[in-house]
Amino acid sequence: CFNRLGWFEDEEEDEGAEGCVLCRINDDDPALFGEKVTLKQQNLTVHYLCLLTSCGVYQRGKENEGILGFLVDDIRQEVRRSSHLTCVSCKKKGACVGCNVRSCRQMVHFPCGRNLSFISQFTEPFPSYCKNHAPSQSLSVDPNISLPQSCSVCLDSLDPVLSYSVLKCPSCHASWFHRDCVQRQAFSAGLFFFKCTLCNNKDRFQQEMLRMGIYIPERDASWELESDAYSDLLEVYKHCDSPSCLCEHGRSHSSIRGFVWFEVVRCCLCGSRGTHRKCSGLTLKTTDWACGDCTQATDGKASLVTSPQAVLEVRHGCCVVFCRPTLSDKSGSPEELLRCLGPQLHPGVVQVEVDGDQALSAGLDLVRRADFDATHLLSVNIVQDANAARQHFLKLLHQQIQDSVVFEGPCGSKNLALDAQALRDDLYFDVGCLLALCLVYGGPCLGFFSPGLYQCLFNYPPNCPLTTAFDLLPALLQISEAKSLEELRGVLEESWEFLQLAGCSRPISSLEDNQNLVEDLVSFTMITRMQLPLQRFREGLQTLGVFKQVQLHPSVFYNKFCEAAVPLTAQTLGQLFSVHFSKQEAKLNREMVVVTFWRHFLLECEVGRCSVSLQDVLRFSTGAEELPAAGLLPAPSVSFLHHPESSADEGLFPQSRPESRSLHLPITSTYKAFKSCMEQAISHHVHLLPA
Repeated sequence: CFNRLGWFEDEEEDEGAEGCVLCRINDDDPALFGEKVTLKQQNLTVHYLCLLTSCGVYQRGKENEGILGFLVDDIRQEVRRSSHLTCVSCKKKGACVGCNVRSCRQMVHFPCGRNLSFISQFTEPFPSYCKNHAPSQSLSVDPNISLPQSCSVCLDSLDPVLSYSVLKCPSCHASWFHRDCVQRQAFSAGLFFFKCTLCNNKDRFQQEMLRMGIYIPERDASWELESDAYSDLLEVYKHCDSPSCLCEHGRSHSSIRGFVWFEVVRCCLCGSRGTHRKCSGLTLKTTDWACGDCTQATDGKASLVTSPQAVLEVRHGCCVVFCRPTLSDKSGSPEELLRCLGPQLHPGVVQVEVDGDQALSAGLDLVRRADFDATHLLSVNIVQDANAARQHFLKLLHQQIQDSVVFEGPCGSKNLALDAQALRDDLYFDVGCLLALCLVYGGPCLGFFSPGLYQCLFNYPPNCPLTTAFDLLPALLQISEAKSLEELRGVLEESWEFLQLAGCSRPISSLEDNQNLVEDLVSFTMITRMQLPLQRFREGLQTLGVFKQVQLHPSVFYNKFCEAAVPLTAQTLGQLFSVHFSKQEAKLNREMVVVTFWRHFLLECEVGRCSVSLQDVLRFSTGAEELPAAGLLPAPSVSFLHHPESSADEGLFPQSRPESRSLHLPITSTYKAFKSCMEQAISHHVHLLPA
């Protein structure tokens, strides 16, 4: 082995030095050489990156063995092997990093390799390449585009010529940086936060940097690993700002035990002012004190400002929203994705008391309970109609939410309405929570959202101008359809108050400016003035993870939110049922014929050739009046009833078990007999149902 001066020394004596046993350098720069690890018992010190790039040592142990999985004996063996190899840079022995090209014989120490433009890729199998064989970047940008003149990390001047020392982002081509700068950024940010400083691209950027020899540690960012790094954010204001402080211990004293008259109460609006209770004459129950500046800013009506905030704080303190920790990221039908959110069965059952048809009032009482748990099963008790089921409650709730003050617009294309009382009551959150429950617990498809509202909530279609229903804002339709500049200016004069409120009161010089004006007005109407309602509505939809699931698959759920339910067809109803055939061949042959009768019977129900409708068949077989958004659970099935005498066509009627979604079809030899018994049984069942 060679020491730092290049002289051969005894191996054990050299290994005991403070320098790395592989590169013979004492520098401790983790960003450039990796962590410097010392094993005092084995008298061994080594850089982590020197281990990774050495040609003859491999990670054969576990993470807690040796040095991060590299066994001590293997490291000593690599030191002996490299002691016979000369570095092409410093001309000293101990070169352990070689070019990965077999025909190339260049060997270097890892730090020396940086001086010779060696590139080591820190991915399996950790190859290194000399300057002649190293990967390079290409300048695939328009020559007319001006290139940056400074490093996007350190901001120092930079010559925009791609080389070993100068790299660029593969995505935006506008972010250039020094190799050492981006290496230190990668070491600080770690795998989870390392990305381009300009375009924020992460995947392509990391792949390219790994290819160009940048080491990215697989850990969290360094600022996240510091102990008490964010402790100052947990500090609250504790200082009495009263004109005359009565506390003997000073203005910074705050007592929360014993003599609570000198507890510092913070302003409920800004939080940056405080007072002792005694100093401002507050009672022990006062919690909504406002400082003088905030009271003056709200014209002495601070309670009106704090009311929505107080509601938010109370609601955030309750366990109302239950989001699934894992959501399906694979696309599928809306029914399959909603069933992924189905609540786990809990022993608890939440009881809902409905007075007549007051479903919305009962639903609001439900979600505002302090002990409300969305994962408990709903048990509905309708006082005036004890036979009504949960489906009836969800259908009533769905209709009454559409007609509530939270929404406005034509039927089937609703937008959120701005209502001050609804904000104070936090009704937007409650309605979002109830709609999420409707979707997961088997309620009908929503089908009344406007495309503009869906786009505001889920950004679908992405990166497109907002669409709106012009009947909500007649002025927008007039502006959009103006045929001349004079007509446009006349419309603007009539709507000057609305334009001034929206911040769009500007001179119009051409007719082409009306489209930009319409987009700005739509953005103000649906986003700017609706920020708090939209935020609370989104948070309500997060119940049971509905919002996140829709956000992952917005195109799949679009029809469920924005389009009316498709009328039931024979094909749709037939595909709902899975057929369970008998294993005996004689029975199987008769059952195959009855399946043909069943499909033909559904077709005749669809075109009106039967005395019953497809909705009657659905109610008879499953107990549901319409198909829920999450589909029918359990999945409907069809089995068969065999008569003891196979030649008899009468005496058997279809049987249904709505609780298990199973339908038993009678075995008949003719379609006429099958149709007759089906019509009689379904008609009898429908007439017995309550109105």
